[in-house]
Amino acid sequence: MHTPPFRLAHPPRLKLSSDELAGTGMRAADPCCTPAKVSFSNAKRRARLAELDGQLHCSIIGTCLSTHELRKLVPKFTGLDSRDASDLEIHHSAVELAIDGGAGAKALHKLLDERYAGAIRRFDKAADGVDLLKLWDEALSNGDIPPAYWALMTHPCASLHVRQKAFGELHMLSHLVGAANRADIRRLVALETENAELKEKVERQQRCLQETSMQRDASIAVLNEQIAQLTALATRQTPTDPTDLETEISRLRDRLADADQRVALHTSRREAAEQRALQEQGAALALRKSRDQALALLKLVQSECDALERATVDATHSDGAQMRQASLDSLRGKRIVYVGGRPGSNAALKRLVDAAGGDLMVHDGGVEDRKGLLAAALPGADMVVFPVDCVDHDSMNTLKRVCERHQIDYHPLRTASVASFVELVDRLRPEHVAQLGNPPASAFCLRHG
Repeated sequence: MHTPPFRLAHPPRLKLSSDELAGTGMRAADPCCTPAKVSFSNAKRRARLAELDGQLHCSIIGTCLSTHELRKLVPKFTGLDSRDASDLEIHHSAVELAIDGGAGAKALHKLLDERYAGAIRRFDKAADGVDLLKLWDEALSNGDIPPAYWALMTHPCASLHVRQKAFGELHMLSHLVGAANRADIRRLVALETENAELKEKVERQQRCLQETSMQRDASIAVLNEQIAQLTALATRQTPTDPTDLETEISRLRDRLADADQRVALHTSRREAAEQRALQEQGAALALRKSRDQALALLKLVQSECDALERATVDATHSDGAQMRQASLDSLRGKRIVYVGGRPGSNAALKRLVDAAGGDLMVHDGGVEDRKGLLAAALPGADMVVFPVDCVDHDSMNTLKRVCERHQIDYHPLRTASVASFVELVDRLRPEHVAQLGNPPASAFCLRHG
């Protein structure tokens, strides 16, 4: 998207007095005939926030200023309460202040200039729109989006095409981030629904088994009572005639055999029910384990997304001085050996580490590079990293032996993606390690992943 879905506003026109209008030969009643002129005398100065098109203010304020900063500034120029107003009301009021161009717009412009002074000085070196787009592309690759966006939008050489291109790329980036978060939320909701259904099914089966067991016990009690009654009756009414005695014994044996068959039937039913209960319990345990693994994977993917998002957004001091993102600052001056992976992600990782001030050496594990160079490249490295899904077992065994011999830290990655690498670097920061204490052992096997 290179053209914003709105009509760009025209630059403000100069207001001339009646004497000046008379000198130019124009009538004061025909303002539409006044030639369009910018409102600043020096055409090379930076544009003010109020001079930009009104449709750009929403993206500038939403990207370059946090809600906390807006809650401190906007109530000074509006009637909003900083505690009761919603984030949308604060943002909407800030955009209205920028469009009105009064004292509120000046305060917003001053706050943005103070916060992104370093980026403004860096963009001042650009002499035309081509140089501006090069600096903007470099900022996109490094994740320095908010300061670069403000410096580009107010630069004297920023043309309509340059501003449209920056606006379009920022707009599409917001769509990508939102789509990733929605997909993760949908997967979590589906897992929670499945878990609730499994719990309800197990409860129904438990109730059914309990009822079956109660019925079996009641039947056994009834049969035992009948046997006791028949035994007592046979004892009291023992016939004196041998023929009658044999007939009674035969009848009692038949009834006893029938009772034994019924007991055997109920016993088989009970055993079958217990087998089904054990199978259902095993299935429930397997499903619960699968759900726990899915939730753990979702948590890991979320942490990777959070680390990647933090790596693409600048953190700044409260006084406005810019500094590098803390999650990648630990790579400065370090030599990292990356074994395996894919060519596309490896190139992105090298650019990311170089931008952070580190040195990344990539070895494909023997696909095109000789495996003999792998052992020679490891000594002197500060850290060795390899993705378990894109490296062979022989290279992993060689890495383990050489790293243990030279006492070099080696870390497996879940995948060969940029997010897994950024999450590992963020997890290995000294302050993060000190906060977590002794981290748990990695869940990935060096042989099976």
